[in-house]
Amino acid sequence: MSSADTGNGATAQTVGTPAGDARITWHRAPEPRLVLAVSHGAGGGVEARDLQALARTLPGHGVTVALVEQPWRVAGRKIAPAPKTLDTGWRGVWPALAAPGLPVISGGRSAGARVACRTAAELGARAVLALSFPLHPPGRPEKSRAAELLGTGVPTLVVQGGNDPFGRPGEFPAGDFELAEVPHGDHGFVVPKRAEITQERALEIICGRVAEWAAPLG
Repeated sequence: MSSADTGNGATAQTVGTPAGDARITWHRAPEPRLVLAVSHGAGGGVEARDLQALARTLPGHGVTVALVEQPWRVAGRKIAPAPKTLDTGWRGVWPALAAPGLPVISGGRSAGARVACRTAAELGARAVLALSFPLHPPGRPEKSRAAELLGTGVPTLVVQGGNDPFGRPGEFPAGDFELAEVPHGDHGFVVPKRAEITQERALEIICGRVAEWAAPLG
């Protein structure tokens, strides 16, 4: 395990896991009460606009944000491995996420959200944040992954784009989770230029809703 200052106030930490080395970039709150650990999807990394917005915003609300790069991404591979391997990597990095001794919200976007949902109960997560949860493959609503979301066993917030082809907000089943919509957003929370909200406003909606939801958790 090693760590280094990234030069922007964040600290990068390399963590060995059974699936290979993962990387955590810590954005620490001045007076932390929670850790929000979030991983990326299968098609991108922690540079995703929503993850970066959370890392900039939530430390001011007492939430340390840990952006987690899965081992396959750290190794430079372009294709994500099977879900079982993703879960193995997440389990392997969890002790480092819990090391500050604070409650940990397990989170991720897209495939990372599925990992967080599948492993939350066994890892002792305080809650789950699911960004752009891929409820089904585009155009295949019969291939539902709702069971993963409904089985977290902990407080869960889904933040979903209104036009996400992997599952629009109206497609989600009733269940013991909260659902926040980003109007007009696609799977990456991109909003079209003709929309009545700007891209900046879309990110504000995400960060504001997550901060509000996380406030009573720690």
